[in-house]
Amino acid sequence: MGVFLFAGLAVLGYLLGSSALRIKQFERTVTVKGLAEKEVPADVAVWPIQFTGADNDLVALYAALERDTAKIIRFLDASFDESEITVSAPSITDKMAQQYGNGDKVELRYTAIQGVTVYTGKPDAVRVAMNKLVELGKQGIVFSGGGYQGGTQYLYTKLNELKPEMIEEATRKAREVAEKFARDSDSRLGKIKSAQQGQFTIEDRDSSTPYIKKVRVVSTVEYYLSD
Repeated sequence: MGVFLFAGLAVLGYLLGSSALRIKQFERTVTVKGLAEKEVPADVAVWPIQFTGADNDLVALYAALERDTAKIIRFLDASFDESEITVSAPSITDKMAQQYGNGDKVELRYTAIQGVTVYTGKPDAVRVAMNKLVELGKQGIVFSGGGYQGGTQYLYTKLNELKPEMIEEATRKAREVAEKFARDSDSRLGKIKSAQQGQFTIEDRDSSTPYIKKVRVVSTVEYYLSD
C-alpha cells in the first residue's frame, strides 16, 4: 500500500512540476508598440475676420461699420455661400465713459470692433481669399489682430473613416516588432495576450501648414513567446 501511495505521489509531483513548467513557459510575453501616422488635408476652415473703426460721432461710426461689412460680404460672396458667412454685433467702446485714464484729451471718442466669420468646408478657398484680402485694406478697411489669417482654424472631421485602416496598420507594425524580438531571442511568437488601442491625435503638420493635419495612433500589444 505504501509503495502504491509513494508511486502515486511521485507521478502527481511529476505532472504538477511539468504543468508548472509549461505554464511558466506559456506566460513568457513581450509587449510592443505599433505606430500609424497619416497626413491628411483639413476639410473645414473657420476664418474670423475682424476690423475696426473710430469716430467722435456714434451714428457715423455705425454707418461706417455697415459700409465696411457690406464690402467684406461682397468680397466673400465670390467664394462662399451666404450660409457660410456670419456677421457678429459690433463692440463699441466709449473712451469718455471709462473710469480710468490719465486725463489726456481723447482724439476719437468711440472705437469699434466688428467681426465677420466664415465657416466652410472649402479650406482651399479660404487660403485663396486670404491672399486677396489686402484689396479691401486698400479700400480703407482696417483689419485687426488675426483679421488676415492669424486666427484661422483648420479642422479635420473625418477621423472615423481613417480609424479602421490606421488601427490595422498600427497592429501590423507592432507584430513586425514582436516577430523581430522573437527571432533575436530564439523564440517563437505566439498569440496575442492583450491589446490596447491608443488615443487618436490630430495635429498640425507644422506651424507653416496648419491646413495639413497629421493623424497619429499607437497600439500596444502583448504577445506570448515560446521556445
